[in-house]
Amino acid sequence: MRAQNKPVQLMHADEQKIRDLIATWLRASAAGDLPQLLKLMAEDVVFLIPGRPPMRGRDAFAANFQTALQHFQISATSQIQEIQISGEMAYCWNHLSVTMTPRQEGSPVQRSGFVLSIMRKNPDGNWILFRDANLLAAEPVSPLS
Repeated sequence: MRAQNKPVQLMHADEQKIRDLIATWLRASAAGDLPQLLKLMAEDVVFLIPGRPPMRGRDAFAANFQTALQHFQISATSQIQEIQISGEMAYCWNHLSVTMTPRQEGSPVQRSGFVLSIMRKNPDGNWILFRDANLLAAEPVSPLS
């Protein structure tokens, strides 16, 4: 009797490009590379953040990122849960953990939660961030033993 092999599911090229975009975003954030981050997003990008009005456009993102970098070193990890692609639009649902370490004194701030991002495919075939809604919340501080 011959063993039944399950078919190997190949990753779609566009899915790999979206995974690469996320990996590049994380590296650029950690490096404080604002020009690289701006290349990864649409001019009319919108970020939805709990308790704050929508952050609209690259300029708003740049101002907020530069302010954050003055006070914190940023590191993050992402666990992609799902990527769906439909033509020139795609969404990605992932779990994001961000650590913001003060450049001066203080303890690192950790936030984590789920993020839903919508990407748009450019005419050159590259994907860019178009809309982003994050549900990051501060992680509880564990009591000292």
